[in-house]
Amino acid sequence: MTERFNRIADFALHLKPSDIPDSALRAAALMTLDTLGIVAASTPMEAGVIARDTADLLYASNDSSHAARMLFDGRKVSLAGAAYAAATQTDNLDAHDGFNPVKGHIGVAVIPALAALAQHLPELSGPDALAAITIGYEVAGRAGLALHASVSDYHTSGAWNALGVAAVAARLRGHSADQLRQALGIAEYHGPRSQMMREIANPTMLHDGSGWGAMVGISAAILAERGFNGAPAITVEAADVEPHWDDLGQVWQMEQQYIKPYPICRWAHAAIDAVAHIMQNHDLTHDQITRVRINSFHEAVCLFPGMPETTSQAQYSLRFAVASQMVHGQIGVAQIAGAGLTDPVVAALIQRIEVTETDDHNARFPACRTADAEVETSDGRVLLSGDTHARGGVEVPMSEEEIIGKYMSFAAPCLGEVRAAAIRDRVLSLTRAENRVSDLLPLLCEPL
Repeated sequence: MTERFNRIADFALHLKPSDIPDSALRAAALMTLDTLGIVAASTPMEAGVIARDTADLLYASNDSSHAARMLFDGRKVSLAGAAYAAATQTDNLDAHDGFNPVKGHIGVAVIPALAALAQHLPELSGPDALAAITIGYEVAGRAGLALHASVSDYHTSGAWNALGVAAVAARLRGHSADQLRQALGIAEYHGPRSQMMREIANPTMLHDGSGWGAMVGISAAILAERGFNGAPAITVEAADVEPHWDDLGQVWQMEQQYIKPYPICRWAHAAIDAVAHIMQNHDLTHDQITRVRINSFHEAVCLFPGMPETTSQAQYSLRFAVASQMVHGQIGVAQIAGAGLTDPVVAALIQRIEVTETDDHNARFPACRTADAEVETSDGRVLLSGDTHARGGVEVPMSEEEIIGKYMSFAAPCLGEVRAAAIRDRVLSLTRAENRVSDLLPLLCEPL
């Protein structure tokens, strides 16, 4: 093992909560809360039901020491199956956190994996759990940067968040440095390097591959634990990816994640916000608007153009998202499912929205997601938004109160106010050493 890998292994396996800035641990608690809200809200969705039923059919375990209850379901399956099911349903609601530089998502795989693994660690403290989550984000984020920099295809998040999951599992299961090395190599090799733009062009339940990333990550760790070898991971050990690991333990990627205000592809968020700002600033209603022109970056322009027929299409549609926000003043589960997919007012408004890419917005991507909007009103005014950053990232952050409010708005309709609030309070208290994850797990594992 190289000196660089030894440093990474020491970070992943032995970093103490006290070695992590308080601000990063607090961010980890907020990311955990946000993700759990989306896991809960996605539980009744068709994709979530299919994923959990499939895990029960195919991914169970006859060894109780390698089994875990599925979140908000209660049935026992394998550790990998439980992580797969929760990550898949979360991916399909598409309202979870993300990281701009990797054009993808980490918590969607890391937090379900932590919840499965923690079921065998009754003494796991809150700070130790948050440290493990933070390490998962740091390893996955850097692996993602390395993979994007070294290959030509735009791959889904499961390709690299699998390495973050493997690191979390290795840490919590007491692996050696060599076992971690083998686990990372196995996870990288088997991670789903699927084509993201194929999913953009034809939206389905495949989404961002994070369900398989979670499954692969835990499976890789168990394989390594039992002697299976698969090192090295190129995204960790190759010479040309070294710059992506140089600032490990100095720059905390956990503090650079964005929170999604809407269950819509992040690429559409700047456009949603640009039009919303114009309407708020000028006290407009949708029926006062005759035309909307949106300028953004190429990938945003590629999103589904028409009236969606499925939730997946709705989540990857910029025009639909903007029109829904204009009509309803919000975008939640009700707007992207059921009757929301056949709203005639939204369908009519989509026809008035034009979308164009510009060099300025292209140049900022993927570091930033920006757009600008031009709105024409029925009384002849032409109103401009100016360049607008997507809300919820480091450029336009959401406050803790807003993040907590978002969690409650997604979780409470499924869990009820009392259970949702109890989860909120216990997750936010994980920063205190006297608290145990085992106090939280019953609230997460009981069925709806």
